[in-house]
Amino acid sequence: MTIRSIPFLLCFSFLLSQQPYQHPFIEEIKTAITPDLLNYFTLIDFSPLVDKVTNYENTVTISAAGDVTIGSDDSFGYDGTFHHEVDQSGLEHFGKNVAPIFKNDDLTITNLETTLTSSQNKAKKTFRFAGKPSYTEILDLSGIDAVNLANNHTYDYLEKGYEDTVINLDTYHIDSFGYDKFLLKEINGIAIGALGYNGWNDTSEVRHQIETDISSLKEQGAQIVIANFHWGEERHYHPNATQQSLGRFAIDAGADLVLGHHPHVVQGIEEYNSKHIVYSLGNFMFGGNRNPDDKDTFIFQQTFHFAFDELTDKKDIMIIPTSISSVTNRNNYQPTPLEGNEAERVLNKILTLSDEIPENAFAYRDYSDEESIAVFSSGE
Repeated sequence: MTIRSIPFLLCFSFLLSQQPYQHPFIEEIKTAITPDLLNYFTLIDFSPLVDKVTNYENTVTISAAGDVTIGSDDSFGYDGTFHHEVDQSGLEHFGKNVAPIFKNDDLTITNLETTLTSSQNKAKKTFRFAGKPSYTEILDLSGIDAVNLANNHTYDYLEKGYEDTVINLDTYHIDSFGYDKFLLKEINGIAIGALGYNGWNDTSEVRHQIETDISSLKEQGAQIVIANFHWGEERHYHPNATQQSLGRFAIDAGADLVLGHHPHVVQGIEEYNSKHIVYSLGNFMFGGNRNPDDKDTFIFQQTFHFAFDELTDKKDIMIIPTSISSVTNRNNYQPTPLEGNEAERVLNKILTLSDEIPENAFAYRDYSDEESIAVFSSGE
């Protein structure tokens, strides 16, 4: 008798033994159960049925962080740049303090705000970011699993730079998505889809694309859809009207989480129709500035709960206050979770910015403080 068939036989035997009234049909079944029939049942693999019953509850935890620029602009020179830090500290330096968080979740997503290429042909614009192809390993060492490529630096080194970036990401098994490139993968038996857009304008064309893409992912089996937007205004702490209208539209169109970036500073979090819009995650591992005035950032983490393969209302959210640097006098490109008063300051900043978003239930949620991490739980 196979071990996986035992639960079925036990359940079946229990049902027969607990009948208060012995219907003739039950009597016929009892009579029909011969030793040969029992032997037949033992040969059947009931594993799929047993798994369905015993694993009726399931979760997936997704972490999100902001702009990752593992590179620099040629005009920055060398001293104090990301390239300088690589030569001094090695590739493991950059994600050392966040890797324990990212390697303990199920999926980590960031916005890749650079190209990974050796090409020398640049776009005609003010800042053109590039990192050496070997820098791609930093993502893997940091525990970053997937990156958004829909942003204003995707084509800094033209089409060749973009193609090189995708190839290098694939080499290190880092998933990428953005524009017409979707992500759809199964984790813990749950199908997760991700999309990325530039969200500068709220137009009928953009809305149609979002609606079509989300629908397409769901038709392909996606059980969670995460929409990423590069949007807003640089160094603005409040989402503009376009951010709010597009973020809410994405939720209405079927997205389960909206992640935003581009302003280079943090913005608030909105709860809309029981889903969340993270308007700006700020900078993270950011080689675009050697010493920004505002080094505050955070890691947003959400655990999605499923029952019998259906997404439930239960959700657990963690806000992990972080600095983009482990030192205060400059940017050493090593994002570091904060503790004590500094963690409380950054958390209060995020919650205050959330409170300033009209009709936002998230700002009033109770949370528990677990070692300088804010934990929000809701639903059953």
